[in-house]
Amino acid sequence: MTFINNILKRLNYTQLPPRGEWKAFIFKLIDERVRIITAGLNLRELRAIMRGDPPTEKPNPRYKVITTSFVAHLRPRYYPQAATWFTHTFRLGFFVTFFFVVEVITGIVLMAYYVPYPDQAYGSVLAIESNVFFGELMRDIHRLGAEAMVAFSWLHLLRTYFTGSYKGPRSFTWLTGVILLAITAWLSFTGYLLPWDQLSYWAVTVGTSITESGPIVGPTLNLVMRGAPDIGAGGLLRFYLQHVILFPLLAILFISIHYYKVSREHSISLPAVVEELELPPDKKKEYNRRIDLIPDLLSHEIFLIALGTFVMLVILYFRLFHSPLETHANPQNTPLDTKAPWYFWWLQGILKIDPANILENLLNPILQPLLGLFGIEFTLELSKLLDSKFIMGLIVPPVLVVILAFLPYIDKNPSRLSSKRPFAIAWGISWIFIMLALSYMGLPEYGIETPAATRVIQDLAPEEGEGPLREIPYAELEHAHGVYTVGEDYGRDLCPGLAYQPDHDKPDEVVIGCPHLTAVFNQFSERLRVAEEDGRLPDLVARIVVEQFQPGMVRVTPQVEWSDPETGEAKAYEHTYFLHENRVLGSH
Repeated sequence: MTFINNILKRLNYTQLPPRGEWKAFIFKLIDERVRIITAGLNLRELRAIMRGDPPTEKPNPRYKVITTSFVAHLRPRYYPQAATWFTHTFRLGFFVTFFFVVEVITGIVLMAYYVPYPDQAYGSVLAIESNVFFGELMRDIHRLGAEAMVAFSWLHLLRTYFTGSYKGPRSFTWLTGVILLAITAWLSFTGYLLPWDQLSYWAVTVGTSITESGPIVGPTLNLVMRGAPDIGAGGLLRFYLQHVILFPLLAILFISIHYYKVSREHSISLPAVVEELELPPDKKKEYNRRIDLIPDLLSHEIFLIALGTFVMLVILYFRLFHSPLETHANPQNTPLDTKAPWYFWWLQGILKIDPANILENLLNPILQPLLGLFGIEFTLELSKLLDSKFIMGLIVPPVLVVILAFLPYIDKNPSRLSSKRPFAIAWGISWIFIMLALSYMGLPEYGIETPAATRVIQDLAPEEGEGPLREIPYAELEHAHGVYTVGEDYGRDLCPGLAYQPDHDKPDEVVIGCPHLTAVFNQFSERLRVAEEDGRLPDLVARIVVEQFQPGMVRVTPQVEWSDPETGEAKAYEHTYFLHENRVLGSH
């Protein structure tokens, strides 16, 4: 009772007030707290916002939030109705910001458990996936968000280009957007190394090696990036600090500049047809009608956040995407197929272009006959003068980025209408196809000839990942011991007398024979025969040997023998795989 009396004295009451007055006092107390927290919105106003009702006070308290709130003041009070058309922006810029926030949140969670040292990095990633509550989900969301952020950044840039929204007062905003695209790509690249597996180690090793070709400062720059001649503890720590501190801060800085320019200075561009064409007054008025941020656009953005989160979870739930984790990084073993992240395939494609060789092939057939008329024997050799790695790796990409950044100052056409920009539209579409072609050229399979026997066996059981051979059920391998030679007829199935249950929890499901092993043998045979017919594997003799290595483990050895097409020298290649009965399909 003394406690209640003390409270009453502090509230200037000598006795407990009537119930209605007490309820009104509590409501008023809560209402004032809510107004302070929301920077001007009381309970009645929040209810009106939720119901879609008009403001309950004058002046509009929803505008006051934009004026007084530190976070909300970055946004304008309203947008023109035409600027909010979904088909005009597709909300691509919003989703780039959304994915960046997802990256920050999941990155902080992962950072708490990750150890940036070569002897512990890989183990810490395994621990995150195995021991941390929702750790694998956090890592998958982080990786998916990173790739989505790169993709949506490109799409946002293309949308801005094709709608001509980089012109006029938005020129500087375009420049900050190009810088943000570069920061996004580098953030993804620096994060690529952190799992410290074979895929990440060798992709980053190949990527950083480009700097070595630079004159004078090239080797020094490569040393600064790697921290040593080869990537080790110093290189991993450099990439980690860039990924979690330096470039996130730069991204926040430029996102703030970019967002402020869009929201507070020139707003989102109107569709070109609204901005430049002569429209009826009623249409013009409707297109410029104010759409308030609160509640109209804010509720729409909350829906987009929920939709984006839901789609990401659905993609991960159905295993349409997962964060790869291959075997531990091994500096002594270079994988056969090393490739950069998909958003750098175009750069790998450029590196496969040799300008010196192209010029030699173009000019020598012209110069040699011409100079031969004067008795001069001459062969143009430019390889020593034109270092393709330097030109295509350190000259061409920066030049392309500079041209992209200063595009508003190059394109002097004042119109944004597509009909008045035929060259710009055609140029943009051409570059899309050029980038797709370069990306295709950047794949490991393009322009790099692997010996036929090595290629066939690698595709059956790649060094990293599963492949058809490793996916053969153990029950088939256990009952199929023997030597299976290419060219011999084993019938429709290699082990017709076999019958086994693939899943002990489902006794009604029975597999007859060994269809998986048979399919692998048939694929092995067919591809080798094609190579033999093409003249790449003359005098072919090939087999798959399946034998019991120890209890619970089978040894499978594909073997290929052939004669060298040029020298006739006998050659052989084989690779041995040990498959355990308790291995989990989908991981080796």
